[in-house]
Amino acid sequence: MRREKARYCLTQMWRIRLFEQKLQSLYQEGKIHGTIHSCVGQEAVAVGVTNALHARDLMTSTHRNHGHSIAKGMSTYGMLAEILGKKTGLNQGKGGSMHLFDMEIGALGSNGIVGGGFPIATGAALASVMQKTGEVVVCFAGDGAVNQGSFHEAANIASIWHLPVIFVVENNRYAMSSDIKKMVNIDKLSKRAESYGMKGVTIDGNDLELVEATLKEAADDARKDLGPMLVEAMTYRQAGHSKSDEEVYRSKEEYERWKRENDPIIRFKQKMIDEGHLSIEEVKSIQEEQVLELKTVFAYVKRDKAPSLDVLCANVYAGRVGELID
Repeated sequence: MRREKARYCLTQMWRIRLFEQKLQSLYQEGKIHGTIHSCVGQEAVAVGVTNALHARDLMTSTHRNHGHSIAKGMSTYGMLAEILGKKTGLNQGKGGSMHLFDMEIGALGSNGIVGGGFPIATGAALASVMQKTGEVVVCFAGDGAVNQGSFHEAANIASIWHLPVIFVVENNRYAMSSDIKKMVNIDKLSKRAESYGMKGVTIDGNDLELVEATLKEAADDARKDLGPMLVEAMTYRQAGHSKSDEEVYRSKEEYERWKRENDPIIRFKQKMIDEGHLSIEEVKSIQEEQVLELKTVFAYVKRDKAPSLDVLCANVYAGRVGELID
């Protein structure tokens, strides 16, 4: 890996982690309404997957969406403003954390419905074929989503029509508070691909280079009309399901072991140092640069105003706002 690429990858992972940590502190301060779903510990999946895509390729995401969005190129300013309910947000402050959308970068939207992205991504892949645009679609999903009917229907139609869609299942071991071992009777979720006649593979999702190489192969095959693929990326979230999660379903020892031995940022930066792609000083400066960048972004976002009543009601109700209030 070239120095420039190594620097880019580490920068992206730090940008995601620091963004998530900032949201956690803002939530604790009561500045975020609703809830948030952190992807701390899963950064290598987001960055590795999006590295393998072309700029025009499309993506659907989940409720745990911030990492995917940042890695695809979404503005952290627009995201933070959206989550804080500002009019400068990507959706003018009306969508919040779970509904980030930006067609300019091919982000078809996040989805608060578990498994909701499968049919959307499959439909987008069908449109790509019919319109001959050459776009590949990546559909991010959690391990719990593969038990939804939407997954099976989408996998079947994508397979029989050879659609250019890649289903990326981030298996972080727990679907909300349920251990994956209690939810399925197979050792690898990727085995479900076989029943639909598509290729399936399980990989170490905390190995950024492996994730990127796997997705590049899948995307190349999709562009050659070789059909969809199911990629199960094994990872681990270093936070609860959401901010209301007390995490009573896993031990502190398990959590500390994963954090110590499999943190994707620690693994990647140490490998880049060992292979001579980055120096210790460069690694430190990358983190410091991202801390400053996020601090600057937040300083501007917190000055922004909330959307007006007219903006809040636009595209929601039929008729004028005044008539509705009266």
